[in-house]
Amino acid sequence: MQKTNFPKSLKKGDKIAIISPAGSVEIPQLDKTLELIKSRGYEPILGENLYTKYQNGYSYAGTEKQRINDINWALNDSEISAVWASRGGYGCQHLLQDLKLTEFKKNPKWYIGYSDNTVIQSYLLKKGFASIHGQTIKTSSFGVTEESYKLIFDILKGKKLNYKIDSNSNNRVGETSGILVGGNLALIYALLGTPHSFDFTDKILFIEDIGENFYALDRMIMSLELAGVFKKIKGLIVGGMTNMGKEGENKEYEESFDSFSYQLIADRISTYHFPTVFAFPNGHIYDNRPLIIGSEVTMKVGKDVKIKFFNHLSTITHHL
Repeated sequence: MQKTNFPKSLKKGDKIAIISPAGSVEIPQLDKTLELIKSRGYEPILGENLYTKYQNGYSYAGTEKQRINDINWALNDSEISAVWASRGGYGCQHLLQDLKLTEFKKNPKWYIGYSDNTVIQSYLLKKGFASIHGQTIKTSSFGVTEESYKLIFDILKGKKLNYKIDSNSNNRVGETSGILVGGNLALIYALLGTPHSFDFTDKILFIEDIGENFYALDRMIMSLELAGVFKKIKGLIVGGMTNMGKEGENKEYEESFDSFSYQLIADRISTYHFPTVFAFPNGHIYDNRPLIIGSEVTMKVGKDVKIKFFNHLSTITHHL
């Protein structure tokens, strides 16, 4: 089994590169979090094309070449201690064939993001490096909890995450352990069959999504089924499912944990026996707690749910 490499902890004064690997952003959308980074004692270093706009059927943060140059700079510059994506959207797939890790391999650093950044995190894990599936610099229209950012800074400081959450009626009880993989379901689905797809064997899979019709959600879950993913994994964690179905028809459209989406997923995996957790607070939701992709985790599902991460020295338990 490939060993996962974890970046060293950050110290005050370290530099964090801020880049836009996918969709474009406006300056005011990042100001609050950039100030938060500074208040924590770190120095945000803005990528050359952080605020660039390039229209090509979608508003990208620059051409593919511009975005590739920015991410390769951020990953490989020896003065940078972490890389934090401004947002997701669409466009990270464009970068996969030109990513360079020459210097990164000598000095691994945390890559932080979620949504479309799932493909970057899959790429990094295929190369043996952990990353943080957590809130981007830009927050969604509904905002984000202070704890969502605080826990990212805890990881950067070297603290280990432990979570304890309430049970959900769709959960499947049991205990398991394995390397955590996954992220946004649409991107996990998009990478299936490519060299950049996650290796699911004996892993614990995390999925979350936003803005999908129910039939599209079912199609993606069916693709994982047909690809044999559910035969390979040792556990499943389902995070936020929000803005699912059609607005005006789905009474839970604005909810973080859409119950029909959960029932659809539960029905599709009903013939399997791995422990399953629903309603984990990570995804395109207000309470977006970070996960460490590539970390060894243990998962105990019973009257409540306990998830422990094994990669750092100190431990903090978060009761959610």
